[in-house]
Amino acid sequence: MLKKTKYREPLKPIGSVAELFAGVGGFRIGLAESGWKTVFSNQWEPSTKTQHASDVYVARFGTEGHTNIDIAQVEDIPQHIDLLVGGFPCQDYSVAKSLNSSKGLEGKKGVLWWEILRLVEKKKPKYVFLENVDRLLKSPSTQRGRDFAIMLKTLGQEGYLIEWRVVSASEYGFPQRRIRVFIVATKTSSFPSDMVRFVTRDGILARALPVSKEISEESQVDLSGEADEISKTFNKGSVKSPFLNSGVYFAGRAYSYKTYSAFSGPKNVLADIVLPDSEVPDSYFVSKDRIDEWKYLKGAKTIERTHKGSGAKYNYAEGKMAFPDLLDNPSRTILTGEGGTSPSRFKHIIKTAQGYRRLTPKELERLNGFPDDWTSSGLEDSPISDVRRAFFMGNALVVGLVARVGKVLANDIKASKS
Repeated sequence: MLKKTKYREPLKPIGSVAELFAGVGGFRIGLAESGWKTVFSNQWEPSTKTQHASDVYVARFGTEGHTNIDIAQVEDIPQHIDLLVGGFPCQDYSVAKSLNSSKGLEGKKGVLWWEILRLVEKKKPKYVFLENVDRLLKSPSTQRGRDFAIMLKTLGQEGYLIEWRVVSASEYGFPQRRIRVFIVATKTSSFPSDMVRFVTRDGILARALPVSKEISEESQVDLSGEADEISKTFNKGSVKSPFLNSGVYFAGRAYSYKTYSAFSGPKNVLADIVLPDSEVPDSYFVSKDRIDEWKYLKGAKTIERTHKGSGAKYNYAEGKMAFPDLLDNPSRTILTGEGGTSPSRFKHIIKTAQGYRRLTPKELERLNGFPDDWTSSGLEDSPISDVRRAFFMGNALVVGLVARVGKVLANDIKASKS
């Protein structure tokens, strides 16, 4: 059984954190476990009048240092910080969008990168730790990797050595196949002498999330030009991004490698987070007359569709998905549309002694490593709907991965003070 997560503020903090796009506090929980104290946070959801995520955040952590305003209105972070973190909104990079509709840095969510950079320029923290969907490395479809190239260039210009790694949580023992790119930037003037060793052994991400010494691919990317020129010309005419799943950037050049997880610890699966049937409300069990609908949606099929622009007919194919979800494997990625009772291709459905059922909000929280019922209520114990709670977990990160990176950062801070 997976060990249940608990949250405690660090008694003797190793350093101070600013958490942007805070959601319901995933970064804060993981970093507190490794000794970091969050002194500033910002959470704002422009698409909803009621700020549910911010309400949950305040209910769990209190109001001190928290802001609930558009990040563009955050003029400065009013305290000293050592580490700036954020799982910045990823809709414009997400695989949930078609290639043609993925606008990257030009999209409404993508432009938030410039707000992160603005605050980094003002505060110049020792470390920056960001998380996003792995699609970021190949966005947009017309210039594969351009957006990430601009991020590397503009953040690097502030004096940062930048590492990245595409990580599947299940490869490091967690019960969900949640794939994200982690980006860690360190304020330094030191240049690694051996790039392969740095990415596979010496870097922050290599020590937190070990990989094999062996690499199967590598590439170098010249980013010595100005950012506006990179934006215009980067990788035009190529169908493949030059950025592989691991890499490091410094002083105008990116070194990119294909690496493989070398984790050897215990591995958890979906069964490890499942509640007993006696603790699951009846509404989560699927009635027998709807099973066939679930099976159909999960099955392989070809659907005729009409193009919105031209009106032309085309066939849309979907591959087969497991039905039910296999309890002895890590789960699929939680998506924001996980909530609700209607049958869906992408919602989880499991089979227990009592029958087929959906996953509860508490089980979704466990898949991301949050404490049980973390999202159950907001301000003044006001209840949060199960649909909204599922949405939170579809947007969240895996807390345990954050804790592992946070521990390496904490050890480096300690070493620099000794």
